[in-house]
Amino acid sequence: MKQTATIQGYHAHVYFDAASIDQARTLCETAAATFDVQMGRIHEKNVGPHPMWSCQLGATPVQFAALLPWLALNREGLIVFAHPDTGNHLQDHRDHAIWLGTGLELDLSIFR
Repeated sequence: MKQTATIQGYHAHVYFDAASIDQARTLCETAAATFDVQMGRIHEKNVGPHPMWSCQLGATPVQFAALLPWLALNREGLIVFAHPDTGNHLQDHRDHAIWLGTGLELDLSIFR
């Protein structure tokens, strides 16, 4: 069994498109202020393995325990992809993924 002590933190990636960018920005800014998590840039292009535009929220394990249920209740149709940060990027994105909304295919080739 894997141990949760290997989790250094979590990333929650809020996905959006041109029609939902304002909604995503508001969600991410509110999450950052409410939970004191790190908000990344609003990417209006696909970045890394992500198949849509996105904004990353970085959280400690304690912050994530509160953030994830809040995102589940407040995402209002946006897709959120979340994963732990154990140092193994491929496994974190492929095997340990948490989806709120429809799961999408990631471009995992960047981790191989």
